[in-house]
Amino acid sequence: MKLDLKRISVTDGAVIPFSYDADLTKEEMNGEYPFRTPVHIEGEVRNHLGVLKLHATANALYETRCARCLTPVNVDLDVTCDMILSREEQKDDRDDVYQLEGDSIELDDIVIPALILEVDFAYYCKPDCKGLCPKCGKNRNEGPCGCDGREIDSRLAVLQKLLDKKD
Repeated sequence: MKLDLKRISVTDGAVIPFSYDADLTKEEMNGEYPFRTPVHIEGEVRNHLGVLKLHATANALYETRCARCLTPVNVDLDVTCDMILSREEQKDDRDDVYQLEGDSIELDDIVIPALILEVDFAYYCKPDCKGLCPKCGKNRNEGPCGCDGREIDSRLAVLQKLLDKKD
């Protein structure tokens, strides 16, 4: 969404509120398209003593799979983004200052990257998820699979054969 900042740039205390839905259904992350519903973004740009301040929140449903057992997991993301909008070039690399180019701003260029940066690399269906059996692939949260839990290193297999002959 594009906001025209001309009308608040010169008036102290002026506010431009905004509320809209962004479509991120084509946004690929880790080989999936996790944003299947629109992302709701709302907030305001306020002129405070000549400084334009952006405050925005983004709410999204992030649909992914458990990193251990591949069960579907839905995560509610609530991200807050606070930025100072500046026309002057910044000498230092501050994270909270956005360089304006002209008298308007594209909100998606600020809020969507902030939302994506809040996504964790891995999500779990529950903190103590047992994952999948590496041999048969059964979900261990549903019960034991019956596979032998011992793994013999292939370099020591000859020794295992000696132990099996003694029995």
